[in-house]
Amino acid sequence: MQPLAFFGRGEDWLIVLLVIVILFGSTKIPQVARSLGRSVSEFKKGVREGQDDEKKADEPKETKEADKKTG
Repeated sequence: MQPLAFFGRGEDWLIVLLVIVILFGSTKIPQVARSLGRSVSEFKKGVREGQDDEKKADEPKETKEADKKTG
């Protein structure tokens, strides 16, 4: 049996959602979802900045010196 294989049907997801509502309460769920969304967007922003830094580090030295003269 595969782990999480029992989460394939709709009834199972309904039970999971019901348990979440019972644990957190209906007022906390929007706050948790909002926080999760912000966390995901911050993570994506950090990944994007890391990729930009990597690209800048990979530029040839002449390009960086030309940018310094014009900028």
